[in-house]
Amino acid sequence: MQRRTKETSPAVDVTGLSKTYAGGVEAVKDVSFTVAPGEVFGLLGPNGAGKSTTVGMLTTTVLPTGGSARLMGHDVTDDPLAARAVSAVVFQDAAVDRSLTGRRNLEIHARLWGVAAPAASQVIDELLDGFGLAEIAGRGVDSYSGGQRRRLEIARALVSRPHVLFLDEPTVGLDPRIRFELLDLIAGLRARSETTVVLTTHYLDEAERLCDRVAIVHEGRIVALDTPANLRAGLGAHLVELRVDGNASRALAKLRAEGLAGDDAFTVGATLTVPVHDLTPRQAVAAIAELDIATGGISARPPTLDDVYLRLTGDRLAA
Repeated sequence: MQRRTKETSPAVDVTGLSKTYAGGVEAVKDVSFTVAPGEVFGLLGPNGAGKSTTVGMLTTTVLPTGGSARLMGHDVTDDPLAARAVSAVVFQDAAVDRSLTGRRNLEIHARLWGVAAPAASQVIDELLDGFGLAEIAGRGVDSYSGGQRRRLEIARALVSRPHVLFLDEPTVGLDPRIRFELLDLIAGLRARSETTVVLTTHYLDEAERLCDRVAIVHEGRIVALDTPANLRAGLGAHLVELRVDGNASRALAKLRAEGLAGDDAFTVGATLTVPVHDLTPRQAVAAIAELDIATGGISARPPTLDDVYLRLTGDRLAA
């Protein structure tokens, strides 16, 4: 459920943002969206979809070739210093100094951002405790596990109390247990802070668990934007999935001719997916089974965000 905030102006306001690299490669194409203060907003798509380039432009590390973006009212191109002052970013690649202790990393970051010493000491203690790092804060970061370093990187980004926090693929490369722990930690930010979070991910469970709204990104464009629940609901409460022995497109045409599939049914390879709207899943499976369509299996299940992505793009979202 989206959180209510007292603010009325967007924390992030993106209009027609584009990036074309040398050689004419269009990484981001006319992207527009807004993020409300306190909202957790996800950019969801596979690697190469344009998510990280979008974050790069919003964090002033990549210069846009078109459009505009504002963070708390500050234009990222015309006033990059002000935009940086109200935001923080955790990139995919490690940014902490492994030769220093965890606490020293946070202290240096606080000084760089001009956080007064008494306030810095308090916020660092709070972050180390809240991120489960207090007991190892005096150890060198080179002794930390991957999950501990990731937690330290997020804590480091929060030392300056940013209005907007960007997390670019925050759990990539982590093993499942550590990844789950980090997701739990990120989810806990909602309870402790009104920081606006913009998250990029190609993991479905991250988008489902963390995000108020999700923009699905494909080949540099936003192809859908809504809450995860609304995006799934667009495909109905259930899907019938068939593994077709033969031409899946021909089988889909037959289902449409029989009134058993609508315009939102789609094929990917030999798999035919049919959103169920007017029948129960059992009724739909029975009706399809009566047709002369050779299948290697037929089943019913609830839709996922991956189905939404497949329907819109023909490509699979999950890595």
